[in-house]
Amino acid sequence: MPLSFSSVLGFDSRALGVESQRMQILASNLANSDTPNYKAKDINFAAAMQAAASDMQQSGLSRTQPDHFAGLPPAPPANVIEYRIPTQPSIDGNTVDQQVEEAAFSRNAMNYQATLTFLGNSIKNLMTAVKGS
Repeated sequence: MPLSFSSVLGFDSRALGVESQRMQILASNLANSDTPNYKAKDINFAAAMQAAASDMQQSGLSRTQPDHFAGLPPAPPANVIEYRIPTQPSIDGNTVDQQVEEAAFSRNAMNYQATLTFLGNSIKNLMTAVKGS
């Protein structure tokens, strides 16, 4: 039976990719908080994870040998990136609310760290199974 990273590491590996992409978008929002006409963006996390789940069902890579690992599915699609609806847009057209972005960034960082912990435990369990103790 061939071993694939998706089956060993599970859904956490895909969640880590989505959280990483979201962290980049939130950092971009914070960096452009004073840029006129900049529109704040965010990832529709539920849609991104749903796309990741469907990608896990159909891996896009082909194997030349039956013993090769089936690779990880591709990154989440770009259509899950949406513009954030501002609560109080500024006069210059910028829709970044620094407090909202900082809170979202902090929460995403905690989720990212938790996912890393889950992945680390999965790898540790796999190593234990391979080594025997």
